[in-house]
Amino acid sequence: MPPSKPIKTKPELTGKNGFAITQPSPGAIPYTIHGPAPGDQGMSDRAYVLINVVPGQTAAVVKALGDIQEIKTIDPCWGKPDIIAIVDIPDQDALTQLVLSRIHRIEGVTQTDTHLVYRLKEARTK
Repeated sequence: MPPSKPIKTKPELTGKNGFAITQPSPGAIPYTIHGPAPGDQGMSDRAYVLINVVPGQTAAVVKALGDIQEIKTIDPCWGKPDIIAIVDIPDQDALTQLVLSRIHRIEGVTQTDTHLVYRLKEARTK
């Protein structure tokens, strides 16, 4: 029998107002910036996507973002931005497609500000 693959789950909305986000059970998604998800090949890149939303549309946008597999964390916030999402993507081209083709098409999204995380390499001294 082949080994079973870990089940990837989507972020879940909880609470009375639908804004609190809980992480899935440990092991369902990676919890480290520098390692791939269990069973994945290679490393992925991480980015923070700051999302501004039309007033009153935050809950609907959070729900739509929850359907996007590459989004690992969704945090609605007071003030601007309205939502901070953390995404794991294979490369910068995938990030461009994710933000421009998927996130920007969600009704209620007015603007995004994307920050790609980079890894610092230790400087070698002579």
